[in-house]
Amino acid sequence: MPLPVEQKKQIIADFARDANDSGSPEVQIAILTARIAQIAVHLRNNKQDMHNRRGLVTMVAKRNRLLKYLARTNRDAYLDTIKRLGLRK
Repeated sequence: MPLPVEQKKQIIADFARDANDSGSPEVQIAILTARIAQIAVHLRNNKQDMHNRRGLVTMVAKRNRLLKYLARTNRDAYLDTIKRLGLRK
């Protein structure tokens, strides 16, 4: 189940580096965080859904790789992103 278009546009607007940015690591991390939260709610209600559980684990791993990349390349953006998203790092 994808994110609603309005929610995705809002996330892109909040985390974009400039007006045309939709693929920076900050935006990708924010979108993945929203999707992870959405799937986590689904899995609380559907404990036997192993297909979505696998997708959740994949998304968490991808977000961690992006966070490591961002920490390595732009430390200030990394700290700002995890603070704004409320991630424990």
